[in-house]
Amino acid sequence: MRTADWTTSVSVLDRVTAVFEAFGPQDDGLGVSELARRANLPKSTVSRIVAELVGQRLLDRDGDKVYLGIRLFELGQTVEQPRRLRRLALPVMTELRNLTGQTVHLAVLDGADVVMIAIVRGEPTTKPPARVGQRLPAHATALGKALLAYSPHETVVGISSAGLVPRTPQTICDPVHLHQELVEIRRTGLSVEREECVADQVCVASPILGHGGAPWAAISVSGPVTELWPDRGAPAVRAAALSLTRRVTTGRSA
Repeated sequence: MRTADWTTSVSVLDRVTAVFEAFGPQDDGLGVSELARRANLPKSTVSRIVAELVGQRLLDRDGDKVYLGIRLFELGQTVEQPRRLRRLALPVMTELRNLTGQTVHLAVLDGADVVMIAIVRGEPTTKPPARVGQRLPAHATALGKALLAYSPHETVVGISSAGLVPRTPQTICDPVHLHQELVEIRRTGLSVEREECVADQVCVASPILGHGGAPWAAISVSGPVTELWPDRGAPAVRAAALSLTRRVTTGRSA
């Protein structure tokens, strides 16, 4: 329950959240006065917040009524995609882990980074090189390179021109070298990373493609350089990626 003095102690983010939460499932648009009443905020404050949110397309205005904006729907869709990917991928990831005994990662590309959205851990004694939700530079990971190989040319150019920062002495930091490797990855459908992101770790990845060949995600197997041989793991990783590509494009779990 929000008390009267709540309005003088909350942050800007709290106030914006209060405005969003003022909308109910049956509301067909709300006026600023009603929004202010429900949010327990001054009308002048709500009016200012609404104007900014309309400018960002997070709210839509039609006359004196305000509606939740289309951009909220768009953002919600970006959240749903990783959730759906995880649901479709976990059985395949578990099977790949059982086949190889090593840790399996699922990641998506976001700007110049890959974001880990699911991990199935391998041997109990092996610490995964990443955690769910972690960001890693795309150019330094097998997952990222698998995704960049199927991304638009301008995406790769933008990342390269911003500077390829090394994570280890093995990280590819030369744009020409990276481009050559991406061409080869696109030819084979497989990406290999040897200690480019984490010392003593090797990783093999393959892209999961949606309709039209757009990269939705990538799946990988990673492990210590003394335990994982890329040539041996590559066929299983490629088969897992193809299985997930079928699942993504058909919407079926089998």
